[in-house]
Amino acid sequence: MIHVVNGPNLNLLGRREPAIYGTRTLKSIQEELEELAFCNNEELSFFQSNHEGAILDYLQKLKEGDRVIINPGALAHSSISLRDCIVGTGIEAVEVHISNISAREAFRHNSLISPVCRGIISGLGADGYRLALTWFIERE
Repeated sequence: MIHVVNGPNLNLLGRREPAIYGTRTLKSIQEELEELAFCNNEELSFFQSNHEGAILDYLQKLKEGDRVIINPGALAHSSISLRDCIVGTGIEAVEVHISNISAREAFRHNSLISPVCRGIISGLGADGYRLALTWFIERE
């Protein structure tokens, strides 16, 4: 199973700053991923929360080696707890950002979780989720 975890404000996709984040909703992204997973005999689990602790609780229930596509949103830039959770659980994570965080405000340039993820996909819009899922599927 591959877990797709989304952090704060990603439930607002489709109406939140469409010039930056596009017009696709989180639901439409999930539907696309479900179709790709189904065609590849893969199971997905989706989780989104605006609360850091809820995300940590979700990740802590996973097993070492579980695969996670994570868009931490702004938590990427501020959450040492999220970083420590990824390390402590031993999950294999790919970090996804819809916008190019390196081309935005200076405070967004540094992700605290990037160093503990297998990879990062940033700035390719909602396609980043599909690319991360494809990478996990093709590695099996």
